[in-house]
Amino acid sequence: MRIVVLLKYVPDISSDRRFAEGRIVRDPAEGSLNELDENAVEAALRLVEAAPDAETSHVVAVTVAPETADIVLRKAFQMGVHRGIRVSDDALAGSDYFGTTAALAAAVRRLGEEEPVDLVVTGMAALDGLGSVVPALLADELGWPQLTLATSVALDGSTLTITRESDDVVETLSAPLPAVLSVSDAANSPRYPNFKLIMAARTKPVETWDAADLELDPADVGAAGARTATVEAAARPPRPETELVVDKGEGGTALADFLIRNDLV
Repeated sequence: MRIVVLLKYVPDISSDRRFAEGRIVRDPAEGSLNELDENAVEAALRLVEAAPDAETSHVVAVTVAPETADIVLRKAFQMGVHRGIRVSDDALAGSDYFGTTAALAAAVRRLGEEEPVDLVVTGMAALDGLGSVVPALLADELGWPQLTLATSVALDGSTLTITRESDDVVETLSAPLPAVLSVSDAANSPRYPNFKLIMAARTKPVETWDAADLELDPADVGAAGARTATVEAAARPPRPETELVVDKGEGGTALADFLIRNDLV
């Protein structure tokens, strides 16, 4: 079995996120592996480990990002991923969901030329955009069935079955392989890296592919091919000053006055 897991480098959610020239500034000191992608890595590793041909099965991590994003592949190596590929090219800068999907699909196709890809696994969303559309776009691009937002995953031969929970409904869905799978943060608990894998991840090679390697037309990706654009971005407004009241028996009255004054009641 061969599984491709897709990863994204995102700004730390606790950092001061900002835009420059219509794009998110991705400072390597303030970025990390998208937390929800750890569930995707865990799901991929579990499927490979449980496969009948586990000894020859492997997981390939792919990210579309600049060189600073190698830290996400290193984290995947620490968890047990066997191979890491970074798709980097100036032509890809400024890609929207569609451009990014085109690059990811091209990477999956190229991997399929080496050896068939059975499954592509993603997280449920990227925390920098929360679009949650790449799995569906990728399935359409590849012409594969999609099973999304899985809370549990089971593989029986060449049939993948998931459970998906939505409000008061629990759905069970199945699809033949190859397929695109996205897992929710309730699907599993990502493993902690062991010391041996942490040390090995430091020197494990990261392969790099560019647009030419994937036969991508620069007009279809990057800022040139983007179907969406950032029109305006502004810094978060400062928090209002905190109003402190020394309670001498009048705290309740002061609180009521504050709520009324600010039209909160």
